[in-house]
Amino acid sequence: MSEYINVPPSPISLIQSLRDIGYSIQTAIADIIDNSITANAIHIQIRCAWNSGDSWLAVIDDGDGMTRNELINAMRFGSISPLETRSENDLGRFGLGMKTASFSQCRHLTVLSKKNQRISCCEWDLDSIAENSKTGWMLGVLDMDSIHKRSNLELVYREYLADVKSGTIVLWEDIDRVYDQGFMKETEEHFNALIDETREHLELIFHRFLSPDPGQKRTIIAINGDELIAFNPFNPQNLATQELEQLQIPISNSKIIVQPYILPHHSKISRQEYERYAGEGGYLQNQGFYIYRNKRLIIKGTWFRLAKKEELNKLIRIRVDIPNSLDYLWKIDVRKSQASPPEAIKVALRQVIEKIETAGQKVYRQRGARLSERVESPVWNRRAVGGTIIYRINREHPLVLAFLEKVSPEERDYLQQIITMFENSFPRDMFFNDVASAPEQVESLGYDERDLELLIKLFIQSWDPTGKLRNELANKLLSVDPFASNKDLTEKILMQEGYCK
Repeated sequence: MSEYINVPPSPISLIQSLRDIGYSIQTAIADIIDNSITANAIHIQIRCAWNSGDSWLAVIDDGDGMTRNELINAMRFGSISPLETRSENDLGRFGLGMKTASFSQCRHLTVLSKKNQRISCCEWDLDSIAENSKTGWMLGVLDMDSIHKRSNLELVYREYLADVKSGTIVLWEDIDRVYDQGFMKETEEHFNALIDETREHLELIFHRFLSPDPGQKRTIIAINGDELIAFNPFNPQNLATQELEQLQIPISNSKIIVQPYILPHHSKISRQEYERYAGEGGYLQNQGFYIYRNKRLIIKGTWFRLAKKEELNKLIRIRVDIPNSLDYLWKIDVRKSQASPPEAIKVALRQVIEKIETAGQKVYRQRGARLSERVESPVWNRRAVGGTIIYRINREHPLVLAFLEKVSPEERDYLQQIITMFENSFPRDMFFNDVASAPEQVESLGYDERDLELLIKLFIQSWDPTGKLRNELANKLLSVDPFASNKDLTEKILMQEGYCK
């Protein structure tokens, strides 16, 4: 007969392993906030202080709170199985989030909760567990006298929970992992920089809670009293943003909602707004799918290897809403920062990509098409030969032809060689890099009125030296670059010269 023996894991060894699961301070705090939102909190306060290196951080909410037994269960590792059916608004996953997120940053976790006007408080202290490893998983349960002796805990309790019906405090002390993030010295500036990064992270991750749809409850999140402002990566408030047709994908008695957006071209919005919505890494890196689980962003800027990140697609962002009932299909990880769609969903998402790529690329291609439709004589010609795109200076341009006719055959050959040199020296790599990283900063030098006036006079001398085609001059000029690209200034000069009214 087989023998079975109980082999519990070593507490300190397991916790030390869980500390390296991959949280940053930003994702760890977000995981704590998930619990607050699930507990129906309206106000979530993040309080933190450097405290001369003895830093601490607390997340306080006015949610439902927990009884003593509920709190003890919440402090248990793996308190809820990921296979259990959760409420549709539950942002949790494995029953590990609060503990693993906290220990990824600190060595001392205290949770105080208030429900039915009763206070319950528990703590995990890694140093105590290490010193008493043989006693197993001994959770500390604090009475009110112990709470009053803890200065940081007492401070936030008196300020936020003493006068409310319910709520919870998650307190981190001995935040040792802050010093390991980055290569900066252990300074207050480094700590403050991490908190600033956390603010930006939370404003994106929870933007649909900070600024919900009409009729839905708003959640207020603040860091040291300063409220967060929602950052919606799709910029739907701008009239130049294109909101394409929504798609619903039914699967396993649930549905996935796919909403594509095409962000405005940089010429349609201010430089400040364009740069703001570029996001970390720029538009090129932030194109693709944005996966939301119960309206909480869990992964952004990915095509799931269904498409490549390309320049022409960089304004395409697709919001994908999935319910927590499909976690098992999407392979949501403990940190809720990674996901992978099942094959059945990939087929549908691939079809979405094929539909919207054309619309997204039109934002760029139509701009060039509109100009080429009205320009008979561009300065540059674009040729596509055998899969290769070549740009050449237009040797049939009226001003080029006029100049070539005035010089000797020897000088004409010399000038042709100079033009070829200009073409072959086009800084392709630098131009592509600049356009890909910051297209709004790539600008033409443009023409001032005096320069354009001189070019117009040269054109008139070569095209209509007798003045017989005076009535046709305006239309002809506006079909030739650079006059077509500078229509308003060209018409102004023509009016001043009496060529049009």
